[in-house]
Amino acid sequence: MIRYHLFAHDPNVVRRSAGEFLFRRGEYGDCMYVLMSGTAEVRIGDVVVEIAGQGDVMGETSVVEPGPHLAEVRALTDCEFVEVSAARFEFLVSQVPHFATDVLRTLTRRLRAMDGRLDA
Repeated sequence: MIRYHLFAHDPNVVRRSAGEFLFRRGEYGDCMYVLMSGTAEVRIGDVVVEIAGQGDVMGETSVVEPGPHLAEVRALTDCEFVEVSAARFEFLVSQVPHFATDVLRTLTRRLRAMDGRLDA
């Protein structure tokens, strides 16, 4: 989980009602999102990669290399996300110890989940 307190008073809030998509696979992305409240589903095709909760990040690959999203994210409950630009991401990586490690853990967890599902 990302350090939630870093985004607690952020003005860049994006709201989605239950059932709405934050983004879909293939849509262009150049930022990531931190889930501040609610529950969201991260899905690649028919595979649910993760049920995300408070403090989880989505779209993290887009701040490293902008381009089409690899997954889609849909709100399961009413959700609030904070949008994090690539510039802010780079600032946090340089100024906040372990921030990059937290994001890498998220990427690794999702890769392992996908690998396990592919082997099944």
